[in-house]
Amino acid sequence: MFDIKNKNIIVTGANGGNGFCIADGLLKAGANVIGIDKSFNRQDIDFETVTVDLTNFKEVKNSFDNLTDKFGTITGLVNNAGVSFASDTPYEDYDIYDQTIQINLNSVFNLTALFCNKIKDDNYGMFDPNKEWSSVVNITSLGASLGFPNNPSYQISKAGLDQLTIAFACDWSKYNIRFNNICPGYIKTPMTQKSYDNQLLRYERTKRTMLNRWGESKDLLGASIFLLSNASSYITASTINVDGGWLAKGF
Repeated sequence: MFDIKNKNIIVTGANGGNGFCIADGLLKAGANVIGIDKSFNRQDIDFETVTVDLTNFKEVKNSFDNLTDKFGTITGLVNNAGVSFASDTPYEDYDIYDQTIQINLNSVFNLTALFCNKIKDDNYGMFDPNKEWSSVVNITSLGASLGFPNNPSYQISKAGLDQLTIAFACDWSKYNIRFNNICPGYIKTPMTQKSYDNQLLRYERTKRTMLNRWGESKDLLGASIFLLSNASSYITASTINVDGGWLAKGF
């Protein structure tokens, strides 16, 4: 049920903490993994890599076309790439707002649309209940539904991504494609290292979880394999919270 062997799967943001862990884990589970990022500087990458600016649609389309020529149909997509820029003047930093929306939301729309249209063309636009489903996994955030200070562009982008998942699921299920979210809690990555190193912030965020710890990038892998495999074949337009119980916790 959880078999993803020989599936062709793209993971964006694959040079970073969560993206690398997901891509590397999928590779070790037998998938043909293509990691996409603006640059790669790791020495421990064994999967295929493509360097591309996700905000440049022409570059993305050319890279995607080259990948489908090489691998055939891409049957899995993990939209993990994202940025976050907290600011003391978040309502004046228009460049930050634009960059965040472009990367966290617009680039996901563009790449996912290419993915969907390729599957539609390969399947001749026909739904076949006996055909294996393709799967898109979007990495959202606690910020999609909760308030956090001084970062409105990030919250807007992740809330939009949450709804984008539902929109795609509604329109593309007829082409054997499923769409779901993984919502991480506080995961220790290079992006969150500053907060983790602050003892007060680390303590406050640790106590906010039911499991009394921060997450690790590897905690996202199991949910990713589940959603990319046939084990989740009747699940679409849903969210798996990998947050240690953060969203559900009251007092």
